[in-house]
Amino acid sequence: MASILDKRRAGILLHISSLPGKGEVGDLGQEAFSFINFLHDSGVTVWQTLPLVITHADRSPYQSLSAHACNPELINIEWLYKQGWLDFANLSSNHRDIKASKVELIRQAYSGFLKVADSATKQHFDQFCQQKSFWLDDFALFMALREEHQQQAWNQWPNELKNRESHALNAARARLGYQIDVIKFTQYVFFQQWLELKAYAEQFDILLFGDIPIFVSYDSADVWAQRAAFKLNDDGEMTVVAGVPPDYFSATGQRWGNPHFNWEYLKDTGFRWWLDRLRTQLELFDILRIDHFRGLESAWEIPPHEPTAINGEWVIAPGKELLSAIATAFGIIPLVAEDLGIITKEVEALRDEFHLPGMKILHFAFGDGSDNPYLPNNYTPNCVVYTGTHDNDTTVGWWNTLNDSEQKRIYEYLGNPQVTMPYALIHAALGSVANLAVIPMQDVLELGSDCRMNTPGTTEGNWLWRFDWHQLSSEKTDRLKREVTLFNR
Repeated sequence: MASILDKRRAGILLHISSLPGKGEVGDLGQEAFSFINFLHDSGVTVWQTLPLVITHADRSPYQSLSAHACNPELINIEWLYKQGWLDFANLSSNHRDIKASKVELIRQAYSGFLKVADSATKQHFDQFCQQKSFWLDDFALFMALREEHQQQAWNQWPNELKNRESHALNAARARLGYQIDVIKFTQYVFFQQWLELKAYAEQFDILLFGDIPIFVSYDSADVWAQRAAFKLNDDGEMTVVAGVPPDYFSATGQRWGNPHFNWEYLKDTGFRWWLDRLRTQLELFDILRIDHFRGLESAWEIPPHEPTAINGEWVIAPGKELLSAIATAFGIIPLVAEDLGIITKEVEALRDEFHLPGMKILHFAFGDGSDNPYLPNNYTPNCVVYTGTHDNDTTVGWWNTLNDSEQKRIYEYLGNPQVTMPYALIHAALGSVANLAVIPMQDVLELGSDCRMNTPGTTEGNWLWRFDWHQLSSEKTDRLKREVTLFNR
């Protein structure tokens, strides 16, 4: 049986938070539907986003409070008004561009839902809670307790809550019942809005491409509720933390600080935690990328007291067993392996054994010789090519850092010096043999470094970029469509 990734396609990389709009971040309102219209008008059939997870204060979607729950910041408030659950006076007076107001408006919408929703809708909500109970119950209690404790991490809570003693959890469920229901309702609203967007995309044969961070945050519902699945000591503290050694992005490596998986426990339980996670994501997306895929073969474990990622060691992980369990449970899944960084023959063998496409980044293609794996002449069809990703500079920004001889060498390879950046690189990506070519929206808009999404190894000023429809002229849309059509995507 063929995978949907076996067909030539073009995609755009844009997170929901980067959509235009009135709020602090983009959301699942009309702008998201308009973006699908743009993709259709351009001949693009894949929309790739970053993880939809709830972030911490640094806004990184790779440090999540839950492997399942989605970010309420991305909820569209006007949708709640259209359902009749939110009073228009509250909508117009309270919907300021801050997160707190959105949380309060959703809370008000839950009160309206209880008052005016019909029995079928309420039953649908109850069914959602039952179907998602395998993660939603623990998550809702976790978030209610976190709010009660002024957003402190769970390991700072009183011992009976930290250690999930049954009497303390039962008392918390009784004490925080309404807050727990609001949190469940919030997730219900997100899923309904997302599935409406997904159904609209399906009308145009547009696939939604999601991203699974390999790790979750230590301060997350998953670690609190399932401590045995992670490498923690008896006090619940991490014995090692995740990251990567020094590489292209950082001379001291990247110390992410996430807990590592207790793979022995996960194997003994049939990888249920991972299978549950995939089940949630497959409801939301048509294609999934596993971020830091190499961590499924071996992962860099750093002593928790080390301030950087320099001093660590690679520890083998049972990736073959996990991927086999996924294949048994779900059949052919369109998974993409994020195989960037220090990639060994063992990692490549694991990727290839399961016929997973890897990633090719054109920004990385021109620093070495003709055997550089990121050069298009070395691709096979089973890969995904990007000009750059959310972790790279924009192509215009990257180009401006190169000296004249470097730029000349790149143009000699591309063979089209009459085409300026970023379209020379877009042309190369779309024209390659890679089945899927994904272009960051910043490159479609020809934007510079000030529009970069993330700088790895830094914690400030990231994840904030948004585009404006005024930046997207009809000429840019037409040009993209010509390129997509030219290369049969």
